[in-house]
Amino acid sequence: MATILTQTHSLLSVPFNADTDFTVLADCCEKLAETQAESYDPALKIALCWRLAAALALLKPGLRDPIPPHLKDSLTVDTLPKTSPRFAPDADTLCDYCLTLTQLLLCRMFPPQME
Repeated sequence: MATILTQTHSLLSVPFNADTDFTVLADCCEKLAETQAESYDPALKIALCWRLAAALALLKPGLRDPIPPHLKDSLTVDTLPKTSPRFAPDADTLCDYCLTLTQLLLCRMFPPQME
């Protein structure tokens, strides 16, 4: 019997849980979404989507929590930008949108060329 080697993508093994800092979860979500969008491997795309759904589900409950004191300096600027984004939904709406889109991808609601 031949041994089939499978390569696991590193993003599938990054540990996170309910105690993971929200900045780490947000960064993980960004990387998962980007990698999923750029992948051509259907099995990897599904695995990345499931992982993204799990990270978003952990991120959502804490979106309205106060920013921890140890992160305030890294998330604060002295000077406001000259322009601000025009697309500025609240955090809950944006997270709900991302969760819904992830679920649609997991249910294979889009043709492969649209994923």
